[in-house]
This record gives sequence, C-alpha cells and structure tokens, in this order.
Amino acid sequence: MKLRRLVLIVALLGGFWLLTTHLPNRLDRMHLWSVSGSRSPLALTEAHAAPAFDTEEQNNIAVYKRVLPSVVNITSTAMKFDFFYGQVPQQGQGSGFILDKAGHVLTNFHVIADANRIEVMLSDKHHYKAKIVGYDRVHDLALLQIDAPGLQPVTLSDSSGIEVGQKVYAIGNPFGLSGTMTRGIISSIRSIRGPEGAPIEDAIQTDAAINPGNSGGPLLNSRGEVIGINTLIATGGAEQSSGIGFAIPINTAKAVLSDLMRYGRVRRPTLGIVSLAVGPDLADQMGLAAEAGVLVQKVVPGGSADRAGIRGGDQQAYLGNNPIILGGDLIVAIDGQQVADTADISTILEKHQPGDSVTVTFYRGRKKMTARLTLSEGREVNA
Repeated sequence: MKLRRLVLIVALLGGFWLLTTHLPNRLDRMHLWSVSGSRSPLALTEAHAAPAFDTEEQNNIAVYKRVLPSVVNITSTAMKFDFFYGQVPQQGQGSGFILDKAGHVLTNFHVIADANRIEVMLSDKHHYKAKIVGYDRVHDLALLQIDAPGLQPVTLSDSSGIEVGQKVYAIGNPFGLSGTMTRGIISSIRSIRGPEGAPIEDAIQTDAAINPGNSGGPLLNSRGEVIGINTLIATGGAEQSSGIGFAIPINTAKAVLSDLMRYGRVRRPTLGIVSLAVGPDLADQMGLAAEAGVLVQKVVPGGSADRAGIRGGDQQAYLGNNPIILGGDLIVAIDGQQVADTADISTILEKHQPGDSVTVTFYRGRKKMTARLTLSEGREVNA
C-alpha cells in the first residue's frame, strides 16, 4: 500500500515537471480553442505607423502648442480673519496670459482682489512673484508684471468682427489643472453684468467648458489669437461649467490697458450727477413728462452737468424707506440714444473718454431741452 502511494506521488511530480519545463517554451505556436471546439490562432492587427491627425485635430494641436507658453497660472494669497486663529492665509487660483516680453500679464481683477502676495507660474513650471501695475474693478481686469526671461506673448485679435457660431478655444487652469484646453463655439454676443454689477457690453458667450480657475485666461479664435478674457460662468447653483461661459471682449481690454499703462488707472468719463432710474409706474406717480429716464437728484458742483446747466432736485421725498430728491431734470437721451436707466448711461459713456462732448436730451418740467456737455473724469476706480 505504501509503495503504491509512493509510485503515485512520483508520477504526479513527474507530470508537473514535464508540463512546466517542456510545453510553455514555444508560446508563439499556442492555439486557442473556440467554444465550438475548433482551433484558431490569436491574430492581432497593429498599425505600422503613428495614426495621422485630420485637419481639425491638426489645428487644435497647433493652437495649443502655440499659445500654451503664453498662458500662466496665478496664485493669490490673501489674509483672512479667523475667529479662533486670527489672521490666516487663504489662496485662490486663476489664469492669465502674457502680453509682452517686459512681463505684463493680463487677468481678471477678482483673481487677485485683496491679495497680499501674487505668484505667477509659467508653463515651464517656473514661479515668479508678480506686482500689480493697475486694475479696473468695473471691467474686472487687472494688469500684473513679472520679471522673467524668454517670455512668449500672445497675439491679440480684433473682437469687433466675431460671429455667433465661430469656433473658439479656452486655455487655462480649471480647478488648478494647469495647461487645460477646451473648445466650443460662440453661442451669443450680449450685454451682461460684471462682478461689480457694471454692464459689460458685447460680452462673448461660449459653450467651451469654463470652470473655476479658468478666470483670466484667454479665449482664442481658430488661429490662436486672443478675442476675449474668460471671466464668468453661469452655474445654475453648481460651482462648475454648465455650458454657458462669458468672456470680456479683447477690444474692451485694449482700451483699459491703454489707460493702465499710461496713468496707472482707468480714466472713466462721467456726467457728474447723482441719479435715479425712473420707470413708467414711478414716472406716472411723479407726473413726469416721459415714461422712462434718469432723474437728476444732484449735480456735482463744478462737474460736467453743473457746467452745462443741468439741474438737480430740491424736493425731499421717500421711495419706500429710501430718501430721494425730486424736481430735477429728467435725462431721456444722450447723443440721440435713448436712456431708460443708469445702465444705458454707462453703456453710452463706455464709448467715450474724459474730455469728449456729448449732447444730453432732458425734460425740465414739461419742457424738452438739450445741452452740450463735456465729460469729466470719474475717480471711483483704482490707484
């Protein structure tokens, strides 16, 4: 009995040795058995060369390679007060792009707002401390500068000729993921309200995926030229892309940059008035001569409206709990363009500079009048 067990064990060990040392040495001749029992070889088809890119893919790759060295990642550090720990640093991230070899970088103001320290990272992962040259809260733009060698500036396009349906690209750092490119089309061109509540005319609406961290990055045409600065997203309550993003037109930025480079601030024209927007219901209650317009409550002494003879009110009243002054002139048009609220005035003045002259149409009581007014400079924006 013991001899039989010993013979069986030796036979098993011998069979195992035969299987593991002789059969696997020619795997290239191995055959697979199909479910039906027929034998067929395993044949793999491989490309003999790298796959060719189609025309659209080639353009995508070309735009990315051309513009990526010009796009930067911006980290801003602000000191916030914590009840338990006192002042603690908080960091925010955004994007920007290089304007010239002198190191000027354009981004959104909200990316660097309240920052004590700003750091710029280039596409080659080198980090540089940035200083603020100037900013414009109203248009949500900021101009920074870094001291770095071998910078590659972007090419700025003319945003006046853009069309709905045009293909666009966005390159930035969404959620801190540097060097990310998305693409889409221009979905619409419309006026929107910026972060400060001021109107941004001809803002570019796009369905290219724009997420937190894309702010301040370039929106590009199919040639890789900058047509806008990504600034806002419609989230529907979620802090991520919903397919509706907005960019500031690059032509708007060019006008702001000119002032920032020359004066260190934006020279914005003003009428020199304190005003109240009046709609049909309110105009009817006040007995005004027009259904809508901007009621002049006060004029700034020595300002544009004051010098042109436009009058403020002299009758104290309340609109709800808010005190207002009635009896002033009601502005209904500037240079022939209808004015229904203060946003209309901002839109019209956006196309002018301090020192320009405009014609203001207004009612004084029931009498319609006009006055030629030289715009003065508003001082509400940055140092």
